[in-house]
Amino acid sequence: MAGTGTAHLRDDDAEVVLRVQDLVVEYPTAHSGKVHAVSNVSLDIRRGETLGLVGESGCGKSTLAKAIMQLPAPTSGRVLFNGEDLTTLSARGLRSARRPIQMIFQDPISSLNPLRRVRQIVAEGLEVAGGHSKTQRAELVDTMLESVGLDPGAAGDRRPHEFSGGQCQRISIARAMVLEPEVVICDEPVSALDVSVQAQILNLLEDMKDRYDLTLLFIAHDLAVVKNISDRVVVMYLGKICEVGAPDSLYARPAHPYTAALLSAVPEPDPAIAPNTSTLSGDLPSPHDPPSGCRFRTRCPRASALCASTEPEIREVRPQHYVACHFPNDLESFAAE
Repeated sequence: MAGTGTAHLRDDDAEVVLRVQDLVVEYPTAHSGKVHAVSNVSLDIRRGETLGLVGESGCGKSTLAKAIMQLPAPTSGRVLFNGEDLTTLSARGLRSARRPIQMIFQDPISSLNPLRRVRQIVAEGLEVAGGHSKTQRAELVDTMLESVGLDPGAAGDRRPHEFSGGQCQRISIARAMVLEPEVVICDEPVSALDVSVQAQILNLLEDMKDRYDLTLLFIAHDLAVVKNISDRVVVMYLGKICEVGAPDSLYARPAHPYTAALLSAVPEPDPAIAPNTSTLSGDLPSPHDPPSGCRFRTRCPRASALCASTEPEIREVRPQHYVACHFPNDLESFAAE
C-alpha cells in the first residue's frame, strides 16, 4: 500500500489553509536503527473543511499530528500554514505563528495539569499570548466554559481529577478554543470516552466548528465516526498514505485492499447480519524495518513481485478518489466510469 506522490493535493492555494508536503518523522533507537514513524506523507486541508485521518493503532496518525504542531519538529518535509512554512521558524516565530493552530489530545485527563484549577488551565494560552488584561482573560474564560457546556461558577475553581472524562474533554476543547484558532487538530478526542459521551463531544465539536468557522483535522480509528464528521478522508498504514477520497465514495467502494479490510471489520447494527470474521493475513511489520516497495504487501492478497520491488504512487482512479496501489479493487469499473 502506501506509496508516495502528491496527485491528491489540490492546486487552489487560496482555499488551502494547511498543507503538509513530504513529511518524514524518524526516531533513532539504541540498537534497532530508526523507527520510521511517518514517511513522505503529503496532505492538505481547505478552509472550513474537516479532514478525517484513519488507520490502525501505530500507523503514525498521532505522530503526524504532533509533527504538524512541531511537537517535536519533523525530521524533514514542510508544514505550510497560510503559506508560511512552520518548520523554518525560530522558537519565537513559531510561538506566534502556531497560535491559530490548536490541538485536542487523545487522553482528556492526562492532557490537563492536575495541579491547576480549570480557570488557570483555560487561561494559560491567553497569558502566554498576551494582549488581554486580567479582567478580559477572566471574561473570555467564563464565556468559553459556558460555550462547551460547563458552569464557570461551579467548575472554574476545581481541578481536573474532580471531573469525568467527558467533562475533562470539554475543558480541553475550551482551552483550545479560547485562543480563537483557525485550525483545530483533534487527536482521537473521543476514543477514551463512553459511547454516549462520544456523541455529546462530537456534537459539541460540530457546533463549535459552525459557530467559529473552524477547519478540523480529525484523527480516529473508528471509521463510522470519521465518515459522519468528515468532508474528506485519508487512510494511513505503517506511516504512509494509501487512499484519499470523499467519505461516501471511499466507504461505498474502497479502492485499496487495506481500506476494504478496515471497512469489513466495522460491525453492522443489525443482529440478522452475521459478523465478518475475515482478517488480514500476516503480522503487522515493524516500523524499524518496513517492507520494501509497498508496505502493505506482506498482508495483501493481491501482492506480486511488482509490489515488492516498486513502491506505488498515489493516482486518481475516479474523480477526487486517489489510491496508492498497483492492483486496486474494482479497477475495471473505475476505468469504465
